[in-house]
This record gives sequence, C-alpha cells and structure tokens, in this order.
Amino acid sequence: MEQSELVRKVAGELDRLGARYFITGSIATISYGEPRLTNDIDVVVDLSLDQVDAFLSAFPAPDFYCSREALRHAIREHFQVNVLHPASGLKIDVILPIDDEFNRSRFSRRARIPGGADFDMWLASPEDVIVKKLEYYKKGQSEKHVRDILGVLKMRGKNVDRDYVTRWADRFQLADIWQDILNRADKP
Repeated sequence: MEQSELVRKVAGELDRLGARYFITGSIATISYGEPRLTNDIDVVVDLSLDQVDAFLSAFPAPDFYCSREALRHAIREHFQVNVLHPASGLKIDVILPIDDEFNRSRFSRRARIPGGADFDMWLASPEDVIVKKLEYYKKGQSEKHVRDILGVLKMRGKNVDRDYVTRWADRFQLADIWQDILNRADKP
C-alpha cells in the first residue's frame, strides 16, 4: 500500500464512521509547504469508547494492527495509539485530543480539501500545524520541524495568519522559537 492510498483509507473510514478528525503533522506540512518523505500519518480523532469496535473493524487484521487495549487507554487518557500496516511499514499515529481551548480551535479551523482525484479529507489549518511543529521543535530540537514551518511560510506566504500563530506561541511559551523562524523566513 502506498502512503497516498493509506491517507485515502484513513479519511474514508473516519468519514464513514462519522468521527471528527483532521490530518496533521508531516502530511499537512507537505500539503501546505514543500515535499519531503515521511513514514507516518498523524491524525487527530475525536473517538469515544463506544466507537472502538467500529474503528478496529475499519482497520482489520491481518492487514492492520492496533491493540484494542491501547486504543481504549488512549481514548480514556487522551493519548496516542498506533495503527500499523505491516506490509508497507507505514504507521498511522492516532491522537486522541483533550477537550481544551486549543483543540476546540483546531477542530473549528480544519479545512476540507481534496486529498487526491477521488477523495476529500479534513486537514489541520496551516497555522495550527505551525503551532504544533513549534511545540515538537521545542521538545526535540529536530530541524525537520523548522524546515516544515519554513516550507509552509514560503509556499503560503501572506495567507498564513501570523497573528494567530503568535497568540498561541505566546501562550505555549514558544514565542522565541517562532520569532527566530520568522526572522529566518523573512530574510531576502
């Protein structure tokens, strides 16, 4: 299975289940910015314990692997669980969000976009992707997050609501990192 096929499956199954979701992470930054390789699909999903069986049925063994108990734990604790596609080596990181102001904002700002010629998907806004990439950079200092942000800023230009990012960067104590990236982005 190719990554684009897996993205189509994720979007299609979550739409079919009626689950609120949006794809984020590298897939989103690739959509908004510059291409790069990635082996996973990050998806934020609002799932309840009542939806566990339906979710697992959408990604059945032996084609997929997801621990029922890990999924239940992730839902209860607002954590993350992996769905593996062993034949391809691809992974879906399913993130179960807490109900807070930032996540409510992210869900309200998500956009329905074409994922390919034959399907649509919910995608995190470029601004929310940037805020999360700032957080990941602060935690791990991986330059790939900075490159992703710079790619989004380069490709989206003035269409990025920098004030929105600045508000959340201030709130999450990421303002210095955000300012450094803006300085780099705005250099001629």
